[in-house]
Amino acid sequence: MKHKIAIEQHIEQNIDLVWMFYTSPEHIIHWNHASDDWHTTKAENDLRIGGRFSSRMEAKDGSFGFDFEGTYVAVDPFERIDYILDDNRIVSIRFHAYASTTKIEIIFEAEEENSYELQEQGWQAILDQFKRYVESQPSKNS
Repeated sequence: MKHKIAIEQHIEQNIDLVWMFYTSPEHIIHWNHASDDWHTTKAENDLRIGGRFSSRMEAKDGSFGFDFEGTYVAVDPFERIDYILDDNRIVSIRFHAYASTTKIEIIFEAEEENSYELQEQGWQAILDQFKRYVESQPSKNS
């Protein structure tokens, strides 16, 4: 059985914007990195059951890069996204909407190459970048 790691973040923005920023490739490229010396050079997202996603993460100095890819197995808009990475690890994401905030919970199966602590820190750093990106965007008041 694979070890599971859970992270979460509370975002001061409504669910509509959080969902859009989390799932739209034009936004993913701005937040999908763990530190400022990395960036996402491309992102593709076919957000439906059986659909595929892919993002290319690279060190800004060109020393290293990798593709992060998988297939969606569950998509409930504004509530849930589950996918299987190409290395067969399962990732579950839950969105919880409150009055003016959104909580995101991510549970993912750890890989064997890096320590659990390093993986948790890396995924949390990306989710923290997402929070900073979303909270820096203007709110749309209805």
